[in-house]
Amino acid sequence: MQAPLRYPELFLAPPERTPDSFWISLGYFNLYRVTVATLFLSLSFVYEDALNLGSHSLQLFRFTCGAYLGLAILFHVALRKLRELFNVQLSLHACVDVFAITLLMNASGGVRSGLGVMLVISLIGAAIVAPQRLSYLYAALATIALLLEQAYWVLGHDAPVNSFVQPGLLAIGCFVATGITGWLAQRVAANERLARLRGRELATQTRVNQLVLQDMHDGVLVLDRNGRVVQHNPQAQLLLRADPLVGADIEMLLPEFAERWRSWRSGAAAAGSAADLPVRGRDIGLRLLDTGTEEGFSVLFVEDTTRAREQAQQLKLAALGRLTANIAHEIRNPLAAISHASELLDEQKRGEDPARLTRIIQDNTRRLERLVSDVLQLNRRDRISAGPIRLHPWLREFLAEFVANESATAERFAVDVRADTWIEFDREHLRQVMWNLLRNAARYAGPEDGAVRIALRGYAGRVELSVIDNGPGVPPSRQGQLFEPFFTTEAKGTGLGLYLARELCAANRATLEYVNDTQGAHFRILCREARAA
Repeated sequence: MQAPLRYPELFLAPPERTPDSFWISLGYFNLYRVTVATLFLSLSFVYEDALNLGSHSLQLFRFTCGAYLGLAILFHVALRKLRELFNVQLSLHACVDVFAITLLMNASGGVRSGLGVMLVISLIGAAIVAPQRLSYLYAALATIALLLEQAYWVLGHDAPVNSFVQPGLLAIGCFVATGITGWLAQRVAANERLARLRGRELATQTRVNQLVLQDMHDGVLVLDRNGRVVQHNPQAQLLLRADPLVGADIEMLLPEFAERWRSWRSGAAAAGSAADLPVRGRDIGLRLLDTGTEEGFSVLFVEDTTRAREQAQQLKLAALGRLTANIAHEIRNPLAAISHASELLDEQKRGEDPARLTRIIQDNTRRLERLVSDVLQLNRRDRISAGPIRLHPWLREFLAEFVANESATAERFAVDVRADTWIEFDREHLRQVMWNLLRNAARYAGPEDGAVRIALRGYAGRVELSVIDNGPGVPPSRQGQLFEPFFTTEAKGTGLGLYLARELCAANRATLEYVNDTQGAHFRILCREARAA
């Protein structure tokens, strides 16, 4: 079995690519090495050993400086040509520093020459970019070199034994400097990685925001505290028809909005309020928001309400066309039955029962009457008179009226109220919606007590009013058609009940939906909670 590597960070490739800043730092430190070697070599020729450099062996000092300079130049070439194995190259640099500086110390008389401080400088430079374990390895090599160099003087030149104190203190300084520098470098590297990550996230978010703003149908303007445009999206330039838009004054650009802008800047008007103004022949909706920044920037949203109104009109016309076609189709069958029955009455054929023919005419006439009544209700859905309704007592009164008019037993209906809430709703509209939902529930629910349950819930400013039965429910294949006009499974139904109920809820800013969370049918009305009257 192969033994694991003792220093995997030295011989294995790192999981991430070495940052360019590490290579740059290593390059600058190598330039420092070139400078020191050149300086020492020049001083040895100019002053020889007068500066105590090479005082023990000037020839060794010069040879070491020359070799040190040559290796530094080779390292510089390698750094430019080979951007791989960063830890290996760094380790070579550190080992050459330890070996060369130890030889320079020996040639200059040992630790007393003061050149040992250069070991601390080299270790600090290596610890800035080296892993922590490698940093302590370099410090250990420097310590061994210092102790061996001092042992040479003790054994070879009879230096006192107590002279090991100075190299020992220097070795301790190497470890302390390496540890502190490595810890600080890790903090800096972590902050750099975090800044790089935040930079990528910011760039991504900025790009996404640019795409969103470019594809928005509304215009967006960023204004400074003086009302000048700082940024905008392309749609704002199309709506306001101004070029260039950056730097333009909002009061000059939109004179109709100048008073509202000044009121907002003075604090007289609240931010977020909308304004509809005619601008260059079109109706423009403006909405101003404060960004809350120290620079005082604000955002102005520009909406082409004319375009939105035209689109809404087209949707209404399309819906009206589909509704008219469905009404014509629904009227055709009763009219055909009435016409056929009247022809039979006119002919008075033998064996035909006049009472049966008259009943056919009456049934289809009532069916047409219900259809016309539902269509008229659709026409009245926008005529609302909303007011606060306290649901709990209103449900008791409504349920009593429903039981009396539909000839149903009160025991079949159960009311589950967990919140006595108020809502803003038109009373007649709410009565029609609930009547339709309860009639459908009673038709499909079982005969036992509590087969139809009315549940009332309230949370986070929302009110849920649910009608739940224990019948067979709505098959998944038909749930998507529930609220379509003229969709019905009943032979005598018009198919407008649920469609009308949803439209009435929408007119009162509520939502009617089918919830597929129980065995039976579950219809839920979602509306906002209102203040008590």
